[in-house]
Amino acid sequence: MNDLMTTKLLTLHHCRSVSWKTLYQIVKADPTLSSISFQRPNPLPYFHFLNADTRKKINDEILTLNMEELLSQYVYNDIKIISIMDENYPKLLRETYQPPWFLYAKGDLSLLNMKPILSVVGSRNMTEYGARVIEEIFPTLIKRGFIIASGLAKGVDAHAHKVAMHLSGHTIGVLGSGFFNMYPTGNRHLFQQMSHNHLVLSEYPPHTKAERWHFPMRNRIISGISRATLVIEAKRKSGSLITANFAVQEGRDVFAVPGGILSPFFSGTNELIQNGAKLILSAEDIIEELVY
Repeated sequence: MNDLMTTKLLTLHHCRSVSWKTLYQIVKADPTLSSISFQRPNPLPYFHFLNADTRKKINDEILTLNMEELLSQYVYNDIKIISIMDENYPKLLRETYQPPWFLYAKGDLSLLNMKPILSVVGSRNMTEYGARVIEEIFPTLIKRGFIIASGLAKGVDAHAHKVAMHLSGHTIGVLGSGFFNMYPTGNRHLFQQMSHNHLVLSEYPPHTKAERWHFPMRNRIISGISRATLVIEAKRKSGSLITANFAVQEGRDVFAVPGGILSPFFSGTNELIQNGAKLILSAEDIIEELVY
């Protein structure tokens, strides 16, 4: 991809009216984006899949964006941008359904090329049991070189990141917002720690505010960069199960820690096991599946 094409693709990616699917349709219709010109009043040509209102919205957004100013902000804040066409784009993520067009990154990009990466997810309302499970199995996993990926949310996610760092391991966080609108705000200190010595990713441009629908999409990246997903504790309807389902769809391993059958906090994990996820009782149960 040449610099001009990258600039055009990145500009479209910054338009709120351009979804993943819309960008895919544009690239499919014009693989080099040569028909798009920022030198005219209406940068986008006629595309049959865009109605007049959507096309006008996108054109207006393109014309109001100051990409040069935005990119200078990103450089100043040490935000790196990885295109799906770049060599350092995560290989496992590129193989998934609807991989992000761009990843915005803060921290150590080399972690994306280290392996194995294990995603660890669970309830935002982490129980003492969930915390103890992480503290019990992580020392062995970290010693064996596992990198822990999670979603920088409250509860299990945050504890997984913190324990990995405490054990001098490596961890990757994936946000459902842009870096300048980090959510949840209560984990801002954790975000800052990880963006210096570990790695934080987002598919959303840095000024993007968190939206409810961002988080299921965020989960596909958590599972997508990972060899396997471990669910520590989850209710029957939870974001953790969405992450596990993405992993299943991509043919990745799913592991689950069992819990009490009378507790709603384990109804989701127990159901995963019932449906074929590997029951995890120790770190060795994970290692024997992922380390050859």
